[in-house]
Amino acid sequence: MTLITDVRLRRVLDSRGNATVEADVLTESGGFGRGKAPSGASTGEYEAIELPATEAIANAREDAIPRLVGEVHAGNQRDVDAALHAADGTDDFSGIGANSAVAISMAAAKAGADVLGAPLYQHLGGTFRGNEYPTPLGNIIGGGEHAADATNIQEFLAAPVGAPSVEEAVFANAAVHQEVHDILADRDLPAGKGDEGAWAPSVSDDEAFEIMDEAVETVADDFGFAIAFGLDVAGAELYDADEDGYVYDDGVKSTAEQIDYIAEKVEEYDLVYVEDPLDENDYEAFADLTDRVGDQTLVCGDDLFVTNVERLQAGISAGAGNSILIKPNQIGTLTDAVDAIELATESGYESVVSHRSGETEDTTIAHLAVATDAPFIKTGAVGGERTAKLNELIRIEDNAV
Repeated sequence: MTLITDVRLRRVLDSRGNATVEADVLTESGGFGRGKAPSGASTGEYEAIELPATEAIANAREDAIPRLVGEVHAGNQRDVDAALHAADGTDDFSGIGANSAVAISMAAAKAGADVLGAPLYQHLGGTFRGNEYPTPLGNIIGGGEHAADATNIQEFLAAPVGAPSVEEAVFANAAVHQEVHDILADRDLPAGKGDEGAWAPSVSDDEAFEIMDEAVETVADDFGFAIAFGLDVAGAELYDADEDGYVYDDGVKSTAEQIDYIAEKVEEYDLVYVEDPLDENDYEAFADLTDRVGDQTLVCGDDLFVTNVERLQAGISAGAGNSILIKPNQIGTLTDAVDAIELATESGYESVVSHRSGETEDTTIAHLAVATDAPFIKTGAVGGERTAKLNELIRIEDNAV
């Protein structure tokens, strides 16, 4: 019933207006799934390779589709993803492109769920699924690679940790986003938006901390539950080997100074989440920071781990971080992403499922986060490609009651 009978690939737009890959997978019993590949701006050195969309589509049509159609069942995700790896023949998807691979992988998962008549999160969940729903991390103030002339730190993220439901959490993040707008207006600070819909004012990092602190406190009082915040520092983007340190507008911080700086901010603002505070190759520095604040906050590796079990295992052995960011397109398939989550869970690390800066209306990551009991999901606070995931989380929670 789930034998794949057709795979169709096409170019579509992502949220930045760039071309990305969309895949349709059809099965012999009429099952249908569609997946769209996102794309990152702040990308790790060790990520799977995204090819230009036309090249990725052409290569996948030649090498991957013949291994799938009439050969593999969409209901067996590991077989689908093994066929994609075999078709690619490299260790970083530079053959058919991670964008084609992840689009097909997600589409096949949806087709398999469609045949079963089950929600995607149930199809993916297996023994993982519990009764928890992820807290959405909302990107409120942004800079770094996502916005010019804004903060050095890439993302200031609202985290409604006390929300009694996904729905309340989603609306709390939207309220924080609006509150920051109002604070900026009161201070006569004009601000456009970055790639993920975050405000991108021309302010220092210190002022951004103050604004976020004020905004989450105001909204927490209005909503009646705790709202904290966190960071995506994007340390690899700040680190300059020639300067032997982290380059900020007000100077260069050594690795030791960067660790001190982040630790001080965790303590001063009770940060619940700190992503990529240090360079993507510095396991030792990650371990030092984790020793200092790992009992207070999630120290999350994105560029450090790139959803890769080998890099995650190295981090676990070194005591680097206590959580991993999960981006399926970063590794190429859903199976690879779930393998990273399984290793993290077995090792006492948390998994945080994430969108990318260049997104589509695809909602797969909402289902993946629910399926794997992820404590957090990064998917923005506003914007159609972001709210697509947030609204899907609300639907999942509502339908499961």
